[in-house]
Amino acid sequence: MKSLLVFVLLAAMMCWFMFSPIYKHVLIVRQAVLQQEVDYLLEVGASGDYGFVDAAMLQDAKERLAGYGLDPARIAFEVVSDNGADATNPSQPLPRGAPLSVSASYPVEGLFNIDRLIGVGPPPADARLKASGTKMSEYVP
Repeated sequence: MKSLLVFVLLAAMMCWFMFSPIYKHVLIVRQAVLQQEVDYLLEVGASGDYGFVDAAMLQDAKERLAGYGLDPARIAFEVVSDNGADATNPSQPLPRGAPLSVSASYPVEGLFNIDRLIGVGPPPADARLKASGTKMSEYVP
């Protein structure tokens, strides 16, 4: 009985050692892809040509993220301006110097479930990865 218990514990530890880094890598890549997309949206949206991030830009971003294996329906974007103006309205772009903030989030999707093998509880089921950034608008009418 003792040797069976040792075998089960050893097998669980070996599975965790082999597969945990893979799941952590997927998590790190997803976080990096989200941050890269937020940075891109800020670069384009706060440029002198736009001054906003509209729904079409967000849809294009979701399609680009789908190319990395993310489900577009589960990606959530938030676009705000700290000065109270609507940052998604193309007819009223943010003036030069107004802050434009973009954040994107995506569910963790159980990537930490394998940690249960070593007694570490995974994050809640509704936990999300989040990437955000702020840039000053450069739009001049």
